[in-house]
Amino acid sequence: MSWIAWKMLTGDRSKYMGIIFGVTFASLLIAQQTSIFCGLMLRTTSQIRDIRGADIWVMDANVQYIDDLKPLSDIELYRVRGVSGVKWAVPLYKGLSRARLEDGNYQQVILIGVDDATLVGAPEKLYEGSLSDLRLPDAIIMDRAGYRQLWPGEPFRPGRTFEMNDRRAVIVGICDAQPTFQTFPVVFTRYTQAQRFVPRERKLLSFVLAEAEDGIPTSELCRRIEDQTGLRALTGQDFAWKTMVYYLTRTGIPINFGTTVLLGFFVGVAIAGQTFYTFTVENLKQFGTLKAMGLSNARIVGMILLQAVTVGAIGYGLGVGLAALFGIFTQNRTKLAFYMPWWVLVGTGAAVLLIVVVSSLLSVRRVIVLEPAIVFR
Repeated sequence: MSWIAWKMLTGDRSKYMGIIFGVTFASLLIAQQTSIFCGLMLRTTSQIRDIRGADIWVMDANVQYIDDLKPLSDIELYRVRGVSGVKWAVPLYKGLSRARLEDGNYQQVILIGVDDATLVGAPEKLYEGSLSDLRLPDAIIMDRAGYRQLWPGEPFRPGRTFEMNDRRAVIVGICDAQPTFQTFPVVFTRYTQAQRFVPRERKLLSFVLAEAEDGIPTSELCRRIEDQTGLRALTGQDFAWKTMVYYLTRTGIPINFGTTVLLGFFVGVAIAGQTFYTFTVENLKQFGTLKAMGLSNARIVGMILLQAVTVGAIGYGLGVGLAALFGIFTQNRTKLAFYMPWWVLVGTGAAVLLIVVVSSLLSVRRVIVLEPAIVFR
């Protein structure tokens, strides 16, 4: 019966290709838009993942996400260092600064100030220069994408300068940094130097990075810091989740992408369902012949579901394959965010399975109520 179901399915090539096209388009749209959504969510936490070397982030208790900066007093750094179980704690500055380029144009940049002594939080992968050069006067390290954005097509030139807060900044290296949600150039410098690159305020400490002593769980140390200082202490992973939850609950990104994904699902159901229904109606005589030969309704329904699963598997493979090729092609060529984790493939597969099952069920009733005598008319 499986072979007969396959021959019936491929007998009309135009309808067979039409069903596959509908499923392919639906799976492509669902996988692509979900992957772009995941890429955007990943970019909201890119700077948390870029700041390495510390297990714990300490911040104001009211901070909601990475860019919700509520400056701390410098005394908070020493209070964190005084908590039992803290191996070390260093300051971190994060903020926006306005860079004045050589041609007089201005560009917003993300400024990261790392600890002067240890350079904890500085980029680990450098394409040009050395991390030790960051200790030079007025030295900064810029991410490669930001350098290309400011000086497109020009090679790296050590010693290139621009101004921030009327102070000279000298580029001594190019680093690798993950794309940010705001797509601004990322600039790394020393903490004391960062304080000169921004307008002077009473409080400039954005975060405190801390490390637990050997044998002390980070969760336990976070609890101690919160109890003794009144600040919020989170691991890097928890802070990343907190940031993503903020964007999921407080912005319109999920509903916008969700609308597109639902549209792809309903378009797939409409195209595949209508085509599959027409295909089944045109093959009623064949199904009637099989029923006249003694085939049960259950076996015939199984044949229809087999046909549906077959076109679903083919359309799913083509759709997610095209979505993956789209991501490979756009990666490092555009600013489009794209990230396809394994659960996107699983979710798309579940949606496609639902599409083909719903489409097949629309036509099953016509076959069940079919009288075998139709073949003699």
